[in-house]
Amino acid sequence: MGHLSALTASSTSVLAEGPSIYTQMFGSGLIGLREGLECGIVVMVLIAFVVKTGRRDALKWIWAGVAAAIAMTLGVFLGIHFGTSTMTPLAAETIAGVASLVAVAIVTFMVLWMSEASSHMSADLRSGMSKALVAGGASIMGLSFLAVGREGFETALLMVGYAESVSGGLWPLLGLVLGILAAVVVTVLIYRGAIRMNFSVFFTYTGLFLIIVAAGILTYGIHALQVVGWLPGADAVAFDISGVYDPSSWYGTILGGIFNVQPDPTVLQVIAWIAYVAVVTTIFLRRQRSAHPATGKNQTPEQSPTHAAGGGACPAAPSSAGPASG
Repeated sequence: MGHLSALTASSTSVLAEGPSIYTQMFGSGLIGLREGLECGIVVMVLIAFVVKTGRRDALKWIWAGVAAAIAMTLGVFLGIHFGTSTMTPLAAETIAGVASLVAVAIVTFMVLWMSEASSHMSADLRSGMSKALVAGGASIMGLSFLAVGREGFETALLMVGYAESVSGGLWPLLGLVLGILAAVVVTVLIYRGAIRMNFSVFFTYTGLFLIIVAAGILTYGIHALQVVGWLPGADAVAFDISGVYDPSSWYGTILGGIFNVQPDPTVLQVIAWIAYVAVVTTIFLRRQRSAHPATGKNQTPEQSPTHAAGGGACPAAPSSAGPASG
């Protein structure tokens, strides 16, 4: 009952209770950078293909699909995130817990799926665009919307869980926006041939980062459902390191803000965290090795900037004559 009483008590400032502003923004910024680059790579493949095939008239439909996907993403995030503010504390905690678990499930699926699908993602997109160009503008827009919207939906749910786990302030949203803007800049520079980037390495490490973040969101969701009585063990504390671990310290704000590390987790939270990280990381690395066994060893300079999303083939950086389709 003490947990339920805490829910109904008047809250103090989010910034006073939660992790520091910079910590909240850093974690969400990395999420925005990774997810933004995934979306940027998809758009880059589609644009490069229609430009090389002389169908610049299709660009407006690609951008229309991107705009619709962004609107859908914002709608999902804002609808869930701010919708909970009109509920009772108990209902809001329940929704936050359920949304966190759903976010973890979807992010886990997408991370594992991308670890294998990235190797043929570019070819699949080009094949789909070839058919869409014949079918017309609506098909082009639909392909663009689905390709970008898939990543956007994942990002929206992931950010709902992340924002809730760091006290639900607006700073994580600002960090996400800055991360996405950085991804846009990087994508444009890659498309223009100004920079080269080993995406295989980048997406492998950020994939591992997302797994750890998702594990933290998982423990947050479990705790929320324990508080409202949906899961047992709310009072079964696994350990208490509050004597040596200060959540308000610089390291505490980093670990708590990004990975939701608590000084006194429950037994169920600890078991879930260890099991999730062990199982998902093992599957992720195994799929990475099987899908890209030679990544990074035989990679030529021409290949390196466009091995997107874990080593997939994306269009090469454009030359002065125009972008290549990969």
